[in-house]
Amino acid sequence: MSLDSISHRALSVIPGGVNSGQRRVPGLEQLVITATRGATFTDSRGDTYTDYHAAFGPPLLGHNDPDVDAAVAEAAAHIDLMGVGVTQAEVELAEDLAALIPSVEKVLLTSTGSEATFHALRVSRAATGRRLVVKFQGCYHGWHDSVSMNVISAPERVGRVDPISTGILPEVLDATLVLPFNDSGAVRRAFAEHGADIAAVIVEPVQHNVGCVLPVDGFLQVLRDETTRAGAVLIFDEVITGFRHALGGWQSICGVTPDLTTVGKAIANGYPIAAIGGRADLMDTFSSAPGRPVFFAGTYNGHPAMVAAARACLRKLRNEPVHEHVFALGEQIRSGLEEVFSEAGVPASVAGYGSVFVAYFMDGPAPQTYTDLLRNDAAMFLGYRRALMRHRIFELPLNLKRSHVSYAHTAAHVDELLMASRAALREAIESGGVADIANASTMGGAMR
Repeated sequence: MSLDSISHRALSVIPGGVNSGQRRVPGLEQLVITATRGATFTDSRGDTYTDYHAAFGPPLLGHNDPDVDAAVAEAAAHIDLMGVGVTQAEVELAEDLAALIPSVEKVLLTSTGSEATFHALRVSRAATGRRLVVKFQGCYHGWHDSVSMNVISAPERVGRVDPISTGILPEVLDATLVLPFNDSGAVRRAFAEHGADIAAVIVEPVQHNVGCVLPVDGFLQVLRDETTRAGAVLIFDEVITGFRHALGGWQSICGVTPDLTTVGKAIANGYPIAAIGGRADLMDTFSSAPGRPVFFAGTYNGHPAMVAAARACLRKLRNEPVHEHVFALGEQIRSGLEEVFSEAGVPASVAGYGSVFVAYFMDGPAPQTYTDLLRNDAAMFLGYRRALMRHRIFELPLNLKRSHVSYAHTAAHVDELLMASRAALREAIESGGVADIANASTMGGAMR
């Protein structure tokens, strides 16, 4: 049976044929991945692509990093999951995280970022005895009900409750306040009206689930000031920014220290492990400490192989010029893309930071709010990225999604990307982009 038939077989046993709602991409319904290596992946037709999607960002070192893989193999050869007690490697990883991330005094391991943010909100409500949480339009914090709303919303849903799933209780949705990112005035007004009932503010310090929207000067400090004044918990969701932008996360760059931090993705170069850490008094309320009231559990938490992957990844990030390399390539890509779009006379805003880049098809300055992103020409955005695939360059063809550089990418890859970008842009202009943009976003609203 041919490999191409796998996608058809998948439909009969897996809903939609994929194991995540963001993996069945229009135009890529037949995509079957057969191999990854360094900066590339290969599909079932034997085509190899330079990969800038990078699984939404985890493989900062590149696919199949030999040092991380060797650490996993070594751990698996002598220790397996026990589900009782603790291992030396878990302690050492927790010590690493506490040493690297400014806000972390104590830490607990989870398997996914969604679990980490779930626990962050739970412990915040328990510690404060309050009901409300604040999130921001365009931020994504995982699949759980309190934050499964207002990510990539249609224009008519901005400013309204916009759940990304059905099946969420209305009273849960009503307990989340959605504010515009980078709007300090809206934050102050929300605290003036609801401060005594706000348990937590959770924020991506850089909005990466809609590409790359950087915080304006002073915005994150306003969050710190208002939560401190009201006795609420400030949570930085650094599942994306942590380790990719700096070993200490974005908080080490901006100088604002939250009460709790969640990390994942680049922590282990693609192996499934995440963490929640922060103030000792908050972390000590979890039931991992005997008799404490906030339940915390997970069979796979601290799995020895995953811990080994994280420790090996962090060791490499500390000892090799990973950030210098990916930052330099990221800057070359962003400046190169600006030149490509300028030469073609196509309105575009090339955004990003460090190893992250995204080209929005819109004029004007870099976006500061989700509303700014509504100007992005989704048809051209998708048409351009689909055209890139014909040149064996892969940037995920979903609206507003960011792209990533890894340690395995080289200057030659950048030259190849910019050459392909010129050709893909011409092709997208000639075709007028993608005619049908239905399902172009996998984080749109589920109307109530």
